[in-house]
Amino acid sequence: TSEVNEDNEDHYAIMPPLEQFMEIPSMDRRELFFRDIERGDIVIGRISSIREFGFFMVLICLGSGIMRDISHLEITALCPLRDVPSHSNHGDPLSYYQTGDIIRAGIKDIDRYHEKLAVSLYSSSLPPHLSGIKLGVISSEELPLYYRRSVELNSNSLESYENIMESSLGFVNPGVVEFLLGKLGIDESNPPSLMRGLQSKNFSEDDFASALRKKQSASWALKCVKIGVDYFKVGRHVDAMNEYNKALEIDKQNVEALVARGALYATKGSLNKAIEDFELALENCPTHRNARKYLCQTLVERGGQLEEEEKFLNAESYYKKALALDETFKDAEDALQKLHKYM
Repeated sequence: TSEVNEDNEDHYAIMPPLEQFMEIPSMDRRELFFRDIERGDIVIGRISSIREFGFFMVLICLGSGIMRDISHLEITALCPLRDVPSHSNHGDPLSYYQTGDIIRAGIKDIDRYHEKLAVSLYSSSLPPHLSGIKLGVISSEELPLYYRRSVELNSNSLESYENIMESSLGFVNPGVVEFLLGKLGIDESNPPSLMRGLQSKNFSEDDFASALRKKQSASWALKCVKIGVDYFKVGRHVDAMNEYNKALEIDKQNVEALVARGALYATKGSLNKAIEDFELALENCPTHRNARKYLCQTLVERGGQLEEEEKFLNAESYYKKALALDETFKDAEDALQKLHKYM
C-alpha cells in the first residue's frame, strides 16, 4: 500500500505497482480500481478542464490505500466548485487553478456502476489518520515515490522487478525486517503472519508439506496402479509393468503397486522378484491380506521349484516361511508333509 509522507526509501524497498510487470488488460485493471477504491482515499491527477461548476482531473496515481498502475486508464474525477476552497487573493476559487496542475484530493463520492468519481480538496473528506495531508496543488517532487519509480520503469521497460528492488537503498537496510514487522504490527516472538491458518503452531502434523506430499504421491501412484491393473486384465503385461514401475517411482513404498507388480512377476515366473515385492508390501502394511496371501502362494510355488532342483532343505525353508505367515495355509502344510516323507 501507498502512504503519503512515507516516501523514505531508506526504510524499505518502495516498488512500482506489481501489475506494471504483468500483462493485465486495461479493462481488468480499471475494474479492480473501481472495486477497491473507497471514500477517504487520496488520489492524484492532472487538471484536464476547468468549468464554471468545478474542474475535471485525470488520475495518474493513488496517494493512499492499495497501489495501482492507473496512469494510462484515463480515469476522470470531478471536483465540484463547493469542494474547492477559496483563496484570499482570488475571488473565484477556480481562478487559482490551471489546466495541467497536479492535484492531490480526497475521494468524496463513488458511482461504481457508471465509473464516476467526485473528489474534494477539503481535509474533512479524509479519514482521521490522513487528515493532516495537504490537499490541492502539489509539485512533481511531491508525487509518491512508487509513482516516480513507475515513471522511470516506463522509460526503461527492460528492468525486472528483482533488479529494481535490489537497486533500492531500502532493500539493503539491515533493519528492514524489524521496520516492516513494526509497520505491520507483527510481534517477532510469534509466527510472522497475520493469518491464523498460517501460524505454524496451529498446524496439525498432517498439514505439513512432507505429510501432504506423501498423501499426494500415494494418490498419484494409485492412479498408475489402476491403469496397470486394467492393462494386466487384457494381457498387456509390458504396459502394466511400466505403470507399476511408474507408481513406485512416485511412491517407493506404495503397497498396492508392490502387490500388483509382485503378482505380475509371479505370473511371468520371476518368483524371487515377486517374493521381494510381497515381503516389502507386507513390511509396509502387515495387515494387507493380498500381500500375505500372494506371498504364501509364491513361497510354496518357489519351494516346489527347489524340490525339482533337489534343493530339499531350501524348499523346506520356503514352506516353513509360508506357514509362519499363515499357519492355516493348507498348500504349504501339505507340501511340507510330502517333502518330509520323501526326505
